[in-house]
Amino acid sequence: MTNTEETIVALATPAGTGAIGVIRLSGPDAILIANSVFKGKDLTKQGSHTIHFGNIFDGNVILDEVLVSLFIAPKSYTRENVVEISCHGSNFIIESIIKLLIKKGARSAKAGEFTLRAFLNGQMDLSQAEAVADLIASNSKASQQVALQQLRGGFSSQLQTLREQLVQFASLIELELDFAEEDVEFANRDQLKKLIYEIGKVIGALIQSFELGNAIKHGVNTVIAGRPNAGKSTLLNALLNEERAIVSHIPGTTRDTIEEVLNINGINFRLIDTAGIREATDAIEKIGVERTMEKIEQSALLVYVYDAAQITKDELDSDIASLQRPGVTMLILANKADLLTSEQLEGLSQSHTLIISAKEKTHIDELKSKIYHSAVKDQLDANETLVTNIRHLEALQKTADALGRVLSGIDTVTSDFLSMDIKQALHYLGEITGVVTTDDLLENIFSKFCIGK
Repeated sequence: MTNTEETIVALATPAGTGAIGVIRLSGPDAILIANSVFKGKDLTKQGSHTIHFGNIFDGNVILDEVLVSLFIAPKSYTRENVVEISCHGSNFIIESIIKLLIKKGARSAKAGEFTLRAFLNGQMDLSQAEAVADLIASNSKASQQVALQQLRGGFSSQLQTLREQLVQFASLIELELDFAEEDVEFANRDQLKKLIYEIGKVIGALIQSFELGNAIKHGVNTVIAGRPNAGKSTLLNALLNEERAIVSHIPGTTRDTIEEVLNINGINFRLIDTAGIREATDAIEKIGVERTMEKIEQSALLVYVYDAAQITKDELDSDIASLQRPGVTMLILANKADLLTSEQLEGLSQSHTLIISAKEKTHIDELKSKIYHSAVKDQLDANETLVTNIRHLEALQKTADALGRVLSGIDTVTSDFLSMDIKQALHYLGEITGVVTTDDLLENIFSKFCIGK
């Protein structure tokens, strides 16, 4: 656990040469330490949220011209005294200033220690602290919006409401235990059932939201599969609008997987172009086909492409049956529409297959829309709480199990057993927001942060 009596220091901007670097100090002596090396205004006499120009001196040697920003406790990110020194982005200058500040009494910050202090000092709860890391790592509009919503406390307030309702009933059941010999019932069992049902619906919806939340956070694994020469690589190029994959009329050109990211309406889809599915003619192609099947197993979305001018119905049905996997959504594409007769097109239009021409880029926008909706399923709402963290999901599942035990035993078990199960549910809900914590849990969470945040 961090010692909040110490003043910590770290580079808050990415490592590497740049125009500026920002060095952050936080702790009780942050202003005093900064003032001891700064020549300009006396920082100890300045107000919070002010910026001051001056020089950093190591003895009589000027290290750099800087801007110093002051944030006086509790009006700072960590609720401690915070000083941010904006210096030139030379690695030598940054390292020299940090070494000087450590010599003057600061300590090098650990990974995530600034945000850990913000949590320990009550600036944010644990789920909001985790959202900080998610926001830094966000690489799409959707992942940024979900992280911001969680950082602003949308998830936390929803969980807090559930905990407060459970705490009220837990208190009444505890009161019953004090009067056990008198057989008095303070907690109305029908009201408790109704509450458990309502909380169960909310928790169930949060658990269900993880599939979408995880897809938004990490991207959607999307495999493009089909027989050799079905047009998979041409389709990849059409979706990306660039010549990413080698295209040839020779079957089996793609021997290994090719991966690229396609952003559709703010969500990243990791497109994986695979080797054609057929009986391999050599050892290398066999490995490519095996990797194709592995990627399909790991995917959330499978885009199956077939040559509508060549494949028979039996071959098509056989492919679809062999590629279907539990939990994997499959989109079926009839490719090479530019080679089909009007009668063939009319026949295909009666099916649920999307007809495209990857070569001519026909219906590619419609395909992108289908890819997007296969992942989102109209669930994405700016105000909706989405679970994106596996730790939160596991805690919610344990909460649901505990509440299930309450519900199943509400009419048959004694108050002490009901109290135990409700306390278990409260414990798991509390783990999410940090009402319940351990040093190991905090170390595991904040060790994944970058230094300086």
